Amino acid sequence: MAALQSRALAAAGFSVLQIDLHGCGDSSGDFGDASWDDWINDVVQAVAWLSERDARHAAAPLWLWGLRCGCLIASQAAAKLTEAVNFCFWQPTASGKPVLQQFLRLKLAADMLSGNSKGLMDAMKQALAAGQPVEVAGYSVSPALANGLEKAGLAAPEPVARHPGPVRLEWLELGSHTDAELTPVTQQYLTKWQSAAYSSTHRFVQGPSFWQTQEIEDAPALIEATCAALLHPSSTALQNKAVSS
Repeated sequence: MAALQSRALAAAGFSVLQIDLHGCGDSSGDFGDASWDDWINDVVQAVAWLSERDARHAAAPLWLWGLRCGCLIASQAAAKLTEAVNFCFWQPTASGKPVLQQFLRLKLAADMLSGNSKGLMDAMKQALAAGQPVEVAGYSVSPALANGLEKAGLAAPEPVARHPGPVRLEWLELGSHTDAELTPVTQQYLTKWQSAAYSSTHRFVQGPSFWQTQEIEDAPALIEATCAALLHPSSTALQNKAVSS
């Protein structure tokens, strides 16, 4: 889906950089060596690389685009940038803490079958607190990654105050019904971002939760809705650039 969306945005005139974070995909390093700060710095470096490589779009509006926890990374990376940032969020998570707990439960579920799950969650948390990595589903999770994820929240970055002019948040969620109502948590965060001077728009799009399915699934409506959102008339005066996280 990320590759399909990248191609669609490129065809619409964006300069798009889709990256693999440290220790993920085809990037260098091992996942077990990655930290949350490493991933934030990866996005910051990606923005610099894209601006240097495509000088024509150096002054173009910048979008950081993330899926789930990638939205947390994008919002924290933006606080380290010196230029105005627009955001495109796909099904964002409001906090990293429940995501970490859900991931650790994979280990818990596996060990339940062998009868070794008693006290395992506490043991994993104690190991991370003591600076020791834990292994979950074949991945070694470093304390620096777990702690950063646990503390991460979907807060609007402060640098927006230094940039007069419009900055935007496009929040897109998938579901079986496009007329679903906003959850109180989503409404709360949208209000916070609006209070931080972001022009915030929420869209429900019909399609599968492709990030958690066993088989590869596409959500064509999401690709179409994302292109429509980012190509809003207020952003068409310049060509755009986007970095995915």
